Amino acid sequence: MKTLDDLLSEGVAGRRVLLRADLNVPLDGEKITDDGRIRAVLPTLDALRQGGARVTVVSHLGRPKGAPDPKYTLKPVADRLGELLGGSVAFATDTVGDSAQAAVAGLGDGDVALLENLRFNPGETSKDEAERQEFARQLGAFGDVYVDDAFGAVHRKHASVYDVAALLPRYAGYLVRRELEVLSKLTGEAEGPYAVVLGGSKVSDKLAVIEALLPKVDKLLIGGGMCFTFLKAQGHEVGKSLLQDEMVDTCKDLLQRGGDKIVLPVDVVTATEISDDAATKTVGIGEIPADELGLDIGPQAVAEFSGILAGARTVFWNGPMGVFEKRPFEAGTRGVAEAITKVDGFTVVGGGDSAAAVRALGVPEDGFSHISTGGGASLEYLEGKVLPGIAALEG
Repeated sequence: MKTLDDLLSEGVAGRRVLLRADLNVPLDGEKITDDGRIRAVLPTLDALRQGGARVTVVSHLGRPKGAPDPKYTLKPVADRLGELLGGSVAFATDTVGDSAQAAVAGLGDGDVALLENLRFNPGETSKDEAERQEFARQLGAFGDVYVDDAFGAVHRKHASVYDVAALLPRYAGYLVRRELEVLSKLTGEAEGPYAVVLGGSKVSDKLAVIEALLPKVDKLLIGGGMCFTFLKAQGHEVGKSLLQDEMVDTCKDLLQRGGDKIVLPVDVVTATEISDDAATKTVGIGEIPADELGLDIGPQAVAEFSGILAGARTVFWNGPMGVFEKRPFEAGTRGVAEAITKVDGFTVVGGGDSAAAVRALGVPEDGFSHISTGGGASLEYLEGKVLPGIAALEG
């Protein structure tokens, strides 16, 4: 796989670079609530600009239905990107139409343009290979070379990730290279003790990564909504908590195979509603009220998890421990995050909601060895799946 350093050594002055970034940031109306993914691509962008490249950035945002939708416009991202770069970023109001062509044509050396949301064009995500490849051909016309720095999208076989890479000389950006270096450590000979913390809502979403990592880890700590299906598998009643009945037998099997590797919370925080002013109870796992939901791990669970993490040398964390967005249920996620920052070793936050929680709760980002930008891509890599975007760069 050729990298950005290879491209820079060849020289980029005056060359048109099509840069696939992952600028899929959370928005509250037109306000960006977390610009972490924009900042993550800055090292690659800065290097290209300093080399004199003419950079056209493309990205998706959200899940529009293959047509323009003002709710998912990248215009706020273009404004924020310009602020971070210290200069204006030309913004095209379409993907491959007149506005995009004019924006690309107007670039000078060191300039940056951002095209509108790729998913406003049905060709980006089309299952019809011919339609997808036609859109890729139109995008590819904007570049002399292609750089992929969108690790959060490399698990998608989309036009801008997979098909464009077949049309132009292709290179991995700094972020993609760093993500692969980090994740390869977690799947190879990780230094032990090796602890994995998994949260989030559904066991089914994490089943493949549990299967892949269980033989490699020393401890697998499970919180979030998914823990209640495991607790049900142990014979506990879970009230109105999130439960995947169809996964209970699978969890029984995992618990039997995992033995004392798998650690579940000993207490949880419950309430009758998910709100900022919910009345809560902290109860043992055998005492969840029939009319309440478990919405966070409890303080004893945080203490036990923290004690295990304190002895670890490698930690991977993916998924919050509770509904951290609501104040009454943030303590579990905060406690685990803070415990991971104190680990004397290699610590990785697996992107997605976990990365968002770190920033929302004000946990210092420099307390972790690496915060991934790709939740789904990170998990699929750890599961051992072939990632189309990486295969395209290697091909």
